[in-house]
Parts: sequence; structure tokens; C-alpha cells
Amino acid sequence: MKICLVIPFYRHENAIAATIAAVKPMRLPCILVDDGSGPDALHSLQALAAQEADWLTVLHLPTNQGKGAAVMAGMEAAARDGFTHALQIDADGQHDSTDIPNLIAAAKANPRAVVTGVPRYDESVPRSRLYGRYFTHLWVWINTLSLQIKDSMCGFRVYPVLPSLAVWRRMRWGRRMDFDTEILVRLFWIGVPVIGLPTRVTYPSDGVSNFDLVRDNLRIAWMHTRLFLGMLPRLPWLLGRRLVRRPA
Repeated sequence: MKICLVIPFYRHENAIAATIAAVKPMRLPCILVDDGSGPDALHSLQALAAQEADWLTVLHLPTNQGKGAAVMAGMEAAARDGFTHALQIDADGQHDSTDIPNLIAAAKANPRAVVTGVPRYDESVPRSRLYGRYFTHLWVWINTLSLQIKDSMCGFRVYPVLPSLAVWRRMRWGRRMDFDTEILVRLFWIGVPVIGLPTRVTYPSDGVSNFDLVRDNLRIAWMHTRLFLGMLPRLPWLLGRRLVRRPA
């Protein structure tokens, strides 16, 4: 296993230095993908790239394309550099970097799997976002006919690079805030196991959220619709897989 970090970045210039400092002790090569943040972030990223040049690579997308596009641009770069796995962590400091060794250990024990964080929130989480996640949980369980995916929205996870790229290259949607859930369900559909580990999550340390309440909720609703329509032709296979896995 050869693993790197992938950090999607969009307008979190006030938090990114702390995030980079938090992951540095893990001694993993890091690919930071600037998703068209613009000139305000350029100085911060240039300074980081110069200061941490021995382990940090900064990629710049010319225009904002969405979180999913940024993550997968990082994954494409990881594949070119020969990495087998990529650990995605958000730029805003909401994820607990001290849990990285736990995710990596689970990935090493299960190299075919996606290992994803299952959030344990503190009081910083907005109630609307917390309760809204259960709507997604329900639809994910319906669209997979399984409870294996405990949380599909946490952007703190280890991906096997080649299966993830194979799924991504067939996806027409899921470029923005619908990415984390959509790619996880589609990986499950092709037989990639999903392992969840509890992790502490706080809300952005810089107070900046890129979640658009109206547009992103509409994207998520449309995502659940298309996943449900995609699940229907897979229904016999999903049912068969449940029967095969059922203990005697």
C-alpha cells in the first residue's frame, strides 16, 4: 500500500495553515487541490507550497468545479504518482487528524475497502445539518439495501485509488456537495466494501462553509432520485448479495 493525503480546498485560506500543520506529523505526501478559489487564496497557498515543498504539492483548477471534481483531480494526480490509496480530509479543520492512523490501519487490513469516518459531533454542528443527515442515511440504506454505510456524508476517508477513478470516470453527476454520498454508493454497487470508524467532527474552524442551503439541498435531493433509479435495475443483484451473505 502506498498512501497519500488529498485535500480539496476552496476559500479556506484562514484555516488551511492549521490543517496542514495538523496533518504534517503523519509524514504522508499531500496533494492539495485549489478548486478555483481566486487571488485571495493564492498568497496563502504559495507560501504553504514553498514552506512545505518536500511533502506538499498544490494543484490549481482554473475555475471552481466542485468538491468532487477537486478530490478526483487529486486522485488522478495520486494515480500518476503511483499511490494505491488516498486519504481525503477537508481543508477547514473540521476533521480530527489524530484519527488518521486509525483510518490507515483499517485500510491496510482491508485494502479493497473504502474506510470512512462516522462523525461524532460536538456542539458546533448546526441542528439543521445534523438532522438533515438522517434523510440521506435513510435513502442510502434504501439504495444499497444495506446498513453497511453508516454515514455517507463525511469527507474524511481512505479510498482505493483505481476503483474510485473507475467509478468517477463513469459518473455524470456528483461534482459538488453530492459527491461524498454518490461515489460511496456507487463503489458499494460494484462490490467495494465500506468500513466506518467513529471520528470527532467540529464545524469549520474559520467559520466558512461552502454548503449552499438551497442549491446543495436540491443537488442532494436529485442525487437520491437518480441513485434510486439506478438501484432498481440492480435490485436482483443486491438482493442476491444479501442472501449470499446471510448466515446459515
